[in-house]
Amino acid sequence: MTRLIITLILVLLIDIYVFQAVRTVTDTWAPGLRKAMYIGYWAVSLFTLGTLLLALLSRGTAPNPMRMQVANVLFILFISKLVVVLFLLIDDLVRLTQFLSNTFRGPEKPQFDLSRHKFLNQLALVMGALPLATLIWGMVKGAYSYQVKRVTLQFPNLPAAFDGFRLLQITDMHAGSFSSGEPLEEAVALINQQAADVVVFTGDSVNNVATELEPYVPILAKIKAPSGVYSILGNHDYGDYVQWSSREAKLENLTALKQHQRRAGWDLLLNEHRVFERNGQRIALLGVENWSTRMHFPRYGSLARAHSGTEDIPFKVLLSHDPSHWDGEVNTKYQDIDLTLSGHTHGMQFGVNIPGFRWSPVQYVYKQWAGLYKRGKQHLYVNVGLGFLGYHGRVGFLPEITVFEFKRAGA
Repeated sequence: MTRLIITLILVLLIDIYVFQAVRTVTDTWAPGLRKAMYIGYWAVSLFTLGTLLLALLSRGTAPNPMRMQVANVLFILFISKLVVVLFLLIDDLVRLTQFLSNTFRGPEKPQFDLSRHKFLNQLALVMGALPLATLIWGMVKGAYSYQVKRVTLQFPNLPAAFDGFRLLQITDMHAGSFSSGEPLEEAVALINQQAADVVVFTGDSVNNVATELEPYVPILAKIKAPSGVYSILGNHDYGDYVQWSSREAKLENLTALKQHQRRAGWDLLLNEHRVFERNGQRIALLGVENWSTRMHFPRYGSLARAHSGTEDIPFKVLLSHDPSHWDGEVNTKYQDIDLTLSGHTHGMQFGVNIPGFRWSPVQYVYKQWAGLYKRGKQHLYVNVGLGFLGYHGRVGFLPEITVFEFKRAGA
């Protein structure tokens, strides 16, 4: 309760501080317009406080998607206010320095430049509007701007019969974040247009509970590929972030989620492998449950089990949700795995992603966080995800569908 009170007081103080800039900038407005601005500002601020209070009191329950949309907008407003606060603090520190300087220099009257003060307040509000506009765009447009990325990989040990084999990867759908099935319908249509030989899903079908996935099973069942659709579980699929009434209830939820995926026609790999054969030549697809080097994430995976029985198969692809698995185990113990496909990071759903330059805050947490990595003969690809979690949008790292074409080196 103490933490809750401190959080609410902090948010209120930020609102009061930013309001000083609003007052300064609007002091020459018509009285009626200025009054409307004040009322609007405090109405939104009080609504933000109420929503924050509700969110903090209802932690541990599955959030409603529409309520999350509202919470996202209010969170974006809060981030924008923090930017305003940063600029206001700079102005206040400059004025404090001038005041102290004049005080120690003697009785000379301090000079206060009102025009400069007003300009800096205007600048603060403009700079605060930039993240507001950017993050709102990410919710309205970026969240559903599905991007198809094409990656051609060459392997000297790829069986000749699989030269040109096309694998499509999606990941991190987070069904509970969708408020309707229309965006997923669009994504599924785009997936099928790629005409891949096989489709794989690398974990996090839901945010918290299996019921999130159930309404979308008929849509996901439309994904088709000649060699099948395969999936694994991610850290969010186990229900570990929900306060369950009993261990049995948690297990029932996981069982239901597995059933939903199988009803969609997905072959769920639980520390298992599948073998594809063409003209007597074979490649293996391995799938492990969640495995991470970060111990606050669940570790259910067993690559030893998934790998067992594939020793004589010349080419292997591994599905593992968390990319830290690559450094944690794949590189050191299983160097016969040619390609690992992961997700999990989302590219943090925010960053800069332009040709020649790529940045996201998640890079300070994960060494491999987006795109293709290579070490020796082994490759890792981190897909930034199809859906979203927390922030209901994407900026820089848009929702991704990745199509790989395998080529036999020297063919």
